[in-house]
Amino acid sequence: MTALLLAVMLLGVSWGSAWAVDPPCDKYPATKQAKCATVWKELNQEDGPSISQFGLAQLKRREEGKINAQQHLAENMTFIKQSTEKRLERLRVRMEKE
Repeated sequence: MTALLLAVMLLGVSWGSAWAVDPPCDKYPATKQAKCATVWKELNQEDGPSISQFGLAQLKRREEGKINAQQHLAENMTFIKQSTEKRLERLRVRMEKE
């Protein structure tokens, strides 16, 4: 249980930081920024299950001794970066349709 809490905290802190940043909507005209923020929140919610899946897989690997804390953090950061880049691309596509 302690390991689960630790994994959730590690992923949560990293992921929370990524979500805490303002949506990348300031590049859109003021008239589209509210829509952009809504789409960004939707994209984050859509990705919630895959984020959870990743966190649980990380926890399992950590408990099995397949990765250490440093590897765990590095993999989390890579995952966050890649998933954010994918969401940004999906945001761009959706906003083009507006």
